[in-house]
Amino acid sequence: MSYQQHFSTGSGSRPARRNFEFGRTYVVRPKGKHQATIVWLHGLGDNGSSWSQQLENLPLPNIKWICPTAPTRPVAMLGGFTCTAWFDVGEISEDSPDDWEGLDASAAHVANLLSTEPADVKVAVGGFSMGAATALYSATCAALGQYGNGNAYPINLRAVVGLSGWLPGSRSLRSKVEGSHEAARRAASLPLFLCHGTSDDVVPYSYGEKSAHCLNAAGFRHLTFKSYEGLGHYTVPGEMDEARNWLTARLGLEGSRY
Repeated sequence: MSYQQHFSTGSGSRPARRNFEFGRTYVVRPKGKHQATIVWLHGLGDNGSSWSQQLENLPLPNIKWICPTAPTRPVAMLGGFTCTAWFDVGEISEDSPDDWEGLDASAAHVANLLSTEPADVKVAVGGFSMGAATALYSATCAALGQYGNGNAYPINLRAVVGLSGWLPGSRSLRSKVEGSHEAARRAASLPLFLCHGTSDDVVPYSYGEKSAHCLNAAGFRHLTFKSYEGLGHYTVPGEMDEARNWLTARLGLEGSRY
């Protein structure tokens, strides 16, 4: 079932410039006591189904996974070819202009999916590649208390995971966080877990590393960055095991050794 997001670019009643129609959302129910809900975001050209199947086999019985599918849209990096994408991107580099409207719409979709979770359930967001970029953008929105367009961000994220991704809006993040005591406090308390392979030929390792440094410099104190020697643009069981252990500890799930 598709979900259509009419995303306003301001606080007034002006019509949105673009409509983003999100694809099907897949849900993996917790096998044990429901303690946390994580929205997990796929990479460019993928869909929520593939990740839901992988996450279903991850031994985290207390987590409910929500795996949405991005809108299908033209992507500049692919010469305008249409595929599922959380936002438009011309190239993966610090100098590439950010698609703020697309980023805000996807971050709002994530927040909407988490908004109906029970009050005693901890909520988080994670993703792979472009999904990781969207998860990290959601982290910055949570810290700043607002989306890029100034609308309030409504969710209290408790953890963020990014695999083989990058940070949109990295150039201006530090000045934005340092301009608000509340933003600095929220950034300092939000745990982030980032992983990147040194042989990634899609999202260069150096860019993932710079994104981690940028987040740390902006005041995200609880940030773990793990590098994987020889790993390309994909995940491996050891990486997923480390993410599982980190989530268990940070979210205080049953069975945590910490």
